[in-house]
Order: sequence, then C-alpha cells, then structure tokens
Amino acid sequence: MTDALGIPISKVEWKGAVRIVRSAFPPIDLFEDIADPADWPLLISAEQKTNPRIAVTIGNLDLVPIDRRVGGLGATYLMAPFTHVSPDRPSRFSDGSYGVLYVGDRFETALFETIHHHARFMARTKEAAGWTSQFREIILTVSADLHDLQSRKPELSLELNPDSYAASQALAANLKQTGSDGIVYRSVRHPEGTCVALFYPNCASSPVQGRHLDYHWNGKRVDLVRDAASGAVFRVIGDPHSLP
Repeated sequence: MTDALGIPISKVEWKGAVRIVRSAFPPIDLFEDIADPADWPLLISAEQKTNPRIAVTIGNLDLVPIDRRVGGLGATYLMAPFTHVSPDRPSRFSDGSYGVLYVGDRFETALFETIHHHARFMARTKEAAGWTSQFREIILTVSADLHDLQSRKPELSLELNPDSYAASQALAANLKQTGSDGIVYRSVRHPEGTCVALFYPNCASSPVQGRHLDYHWNGKRVDLVRDAASGAVFRVIGDPHSLP
C-alpha cells in the first residue's frame, strides 16, 4: 500500500523495541495513576486550584488528541514526548511544534542514536571529560501502520541527511497533517538498525523500564557505557558522532 506521495505504508509490529531517555525526570502521576485519559481534564482543572505548577509538570495536554492519549503504568514514557515540546528542541521529524516518539528496533540502535545527540550537547557546552548523566532503557511494543522510508539509503536520501533536518521535517509535517501515524526508517547513526518516529503515543504500548546507563564523555566523544546496576562497562565501537 502507498499513499498519495508514493511512499509505501508498512505494518510495523515490534516487541522488545527500545527507547533510551534521561533519568532526571520522574514519572508524571497523572499519566501513571489515572488509567482513563477521559478523566484527565477535570482532574487537571481541580488540581490547578491548589497546585499552579501542575501544568508545567504535565505539559500541554492539548497537543495530544483525546482518542490518542494513553494512561496507566509506564504511560509517562509514551505521553511526555508529546506534551513537552519546544521550538528550541527540534528533531529529525519535528520542528519542535509537535511531539515525536523515537524508538529503535534494538538496544544498540537506541544507544547509538542517543549517544550521538548527547555527545553533540557535551561538545557544544564544552563539558569536561568524565562520567555524565544517567539514562533509562525503556523496553516497549510498537504497533502501527507507518510510512516506510527503509528503501531509501541514508547517504542518498534528503530525509535521512545526517547534516540537515530540513527535508525530513517538511516531509513529517506533510504526513502528520494527512493523518499519518508516523515513519519507519533506517537508523542514521546505526546502519544495522531501524527506527520509528511515532506521531501519537498510542502507536506504542507496554513500556517497561530496563537498565540504568551512564555515559562516559572523553572530551571528544562518548567512548564508554556503564550498566549502573552491575557496574559492567562496555566500550563503544564505531563513532556515531562523526556526523553532526
């Protein structure tokens, strides 16, 4: 099946897919404790009367259509990327005006994608060498009909250009406006892997926290990853930061 743009649409069913996120932010109680998203607006309204910071914690719930919201255990990991957005934090398939949930088909893919962006931040802010921020591995299921860019080679595709998000953001905005659930594509930072960019939280489910990870910044790149629980340290082979 293809759409009006001639892009094939593929059914993506992944169990054991991986997303890696910063550990700095605690779960949002509203998403975790109140399973029915239909109850959220009234609860938010009541809570704001005594806790004016609730809107900051939850983010902009209006960015997620009611029938696309998810609740219950682990829902923070699915909802937060869509309610906390900013033009100051654009990504490959968003200019920052709407959220995208990025997930890798395996641990290594999520790892390489994450350490690439972490290294860019560390270099830009001229951070000293050493062990840095802790991250959480989130294991989840993806189930969605997605626009499929897998046949496009990253080195030949404008949408997968490692140096520019211009074409990919334009494509994503067009697809989202026409009702797309998201995009599946070859990882730019880990060629053996595949990523999805999901436009709605209910395209994924069953998020479970896995390992806590520490990254070591040597002043130029992330060269080591440590499992915080076991203390095991792994060397990063290859250079996912060689392209900006």
